[in-house]
This record gives sequence, structure tokens and C-alpha cells, in this order.
Amino acid sequence: MNPLRYGIIGTGMMGQEHMRNIALLADARVTAVCDPDAGMRAQAAALAGGAQDFSDHRALIAADICDAYVLATPNDLHPGQMRDLMATDKPILCEKPLATTAADCRALMQAAEARRAPVWVAMEYRYMPPVERLRAALADGLAGTPHMVSIREHRFPFLDKVGDWNRFNARTGGTMVEKCCHFFDLMRLLLGSDPIRVYASGGADVNHREERYDGRVPDIVDHAYVTVDFASGTRAMLELCMFAEGSHWQEVVSVTGDRARLDACVPGPARFAPDGQERHSEFVISDRASKRETREAVEVDASILGAGDHHGSTYFQHERFARLVRSGTGRPEVSLADGYWSVLVGEAAERSIRTHQVIDLRENGHPAVSAA
Repeated sequence: MNPLRYGIIGTGMMGQEHMRNIALLADARVTAVCDPDAGMRAQAAALAGGAQDFSDHRALIAADICDAYVLATPNDLHPGQMRDLMATDKPILCEKPLATTAADCRALMQAAEARRAPVWVAMEYRYMPPVERLRAALADGLAGTPHMVSIREHRFPFLDKVGDWNRFNARTGGTMVEKCCHFFDLMRLLLGSDPIRVYASGGADVNHREERYDGRVPDIVDHAYVTVDFASGTRAMLELCMFAEGSHWQEVVSVTGDRARLDACVPGPARFAPDGQERHSEFVISDRASKRETREAVEVDASILGAGDHHGSTYFQHERFARLVRSGTGRPEVSLADGYWSVLVGEAAERSIRTHQVIDLRENGHPAVSAA
């Protein structure tokens, strides 16, 4: 079997995480890297070991030395670059968020309608092993009928990025889009229904207050509560705090049904832990009938944990993406429609924070796309 050849467009922190995880796959290699920043481009070329490097994604595409592309550039660049990539017949893995606005997501969905090669939106949190364990238990009926989803993320502030692009809503879409699209995607996936109503309260009160960029103060939200109502009558809540580095669990994803509550508990990356060591995650069942709590450790191979900051999820996502590419058939597990819905909710949450109003998504004129 010939190695699957990847082109990486955007070689910052997340682009390099993709590269390290592709290196763990059998019969796969990075043959091309692209970044306008010379420093990032040199790091990526060294990491890939022999890959051709490009400063412009159009030159990389024209070289035609890749079987699939991974797009990991700043959020606001995605729409234009995605259009260029979709003009090829090659599979694409696009980092979240698909775009910074729901309107741009809708335009990409329309542009892809006649396309045969798959486009997969990189929602890594679906593939965290404890979340996958929760999803399997939910499918087995252990929670009964799910009625509520609660997600808590208590973590470190946004990291420094090249050009400081992640400090402003104009380039990121806002924290609710940039960061929390993951969680809105999980809510929809776990409840099997589409969101209809969003209310959020949040602020930018602690992080980056002393930073200045050309005289501008960062405007990204650093904490929030978000509630989401779904068409099925179910509901979900997100609690985000990005100045809570001391938390043992970075994420806790909970689904409560009429039989039990299921919890997926995920630690933060080892490089941010006080001892620098990886910690196992946990899956918890709180059963109503027995009134007992059952805990199990979820172990992940150390080499996979060490390849990124997302508890192994980037590797497991790439396994599935590579399988899809090699098969030449099938559909991506995370579609453009999934990417659209996650941005739609994030955009509504940002608007709700600014206006203090409940946002009815049924008034947005979104296309009729089915639940995950």
C-alpha cells in the first residue's frame, strides 16, 4: 500500500499536533506543509522530515503532491482557503470552526453540494476516549432516555498564537465559536436533536486585560454560562471558565437520563499539569435504581497522549479520517452540516452575551439539515 500523503496548511500549534498524530498512523506521511510565517514553516518542515514547504496554499495545491489536505489556519481564513481546496478532488479535514459565521458556513455547504470527495470538520472532542465511552454507554441505554446534557470546561487562558490572531472576535468569531463550537457539537450529537433556542451570560473580565495590540484591548470572552434548548424538548448547559488552571478535570461531560447520569471526566494536557505528568481520564455511571456510583479509569497509550493536547482525540479522529480516505467511499463522521450547527449556536451565544437576550435559532433562516 502506498503511503497516504498529507498536505498541512497552517503549521502553528494545531497544525503541528495534526502532524505528530499523522506520524503515528501506519502508511501515512506529510509530504507538504504551508505557512506564511517562516518560523512556523521551518518548524513544520523539520517535523515532517523531507516535506516540501510552501508560503502560499495555492502553490501547495498546484504542486499536486498530496492525497488529502488538513486545514489548520486562523479561523477567518477558512472560507477562502476552503473554496480553493474544494476546487480539487481531494479529501479535506478542516479544523474547527468551519468558519467564523453561520453565513459563511452555509455558503461552504452550498459550494460543496456537487463535490464528491469528502470534507470532514475536525471536532476532536467527539473522539476523546472517555467521551467515546460515554457515547457507547448512551447507545447501550445505560442512561435511559437522555433529557439533559451538562458540560463544564475549567481550563487555562487562550495560548499565544502567531500574530496574536486569537485575541479578537473579528478573527476568531468569538470564544463561543472558536472554543465552544466543540461543546455545542457534542450537545447536538449526544441528544440527537437540533438546537432551537440559546441564552448566554458571560464576560471578558480576567484574562488578557493588560495586553495591548496596536492600542487595542482583547475582546474575547473568558467565562460564560450557556443554555441551549433542543427541538426534542431536551436541554443542555455549558459552563466555561478560562482562568481555572487548578482544576483536576479540564472537561466534564454529563448526560442525565431517566435511568442514570453518565459522566466523562477529562484531565488537561500534561504540559500544563503541576508535575508535567499525564493523568488518566474517568467514566462514571450514577445509577438511579441502585443509588450507586461506578467509576472506571480510561487509559490511553502514552505515545498517543504525548502527540497533542486533546487527550488522544486527534489521533483517533485521524484513524477514522484515513480509513475514509483510503476506502474511497462513505461519508465523513463530522459533516459540513455538523460544522455549521456548532457555529450557529456559538454565534447565537456571542450575540446573547452582548444583548442579554434569548436567541431563537428558528428565526435565522438556517437550511433544513437533519440531526446527527
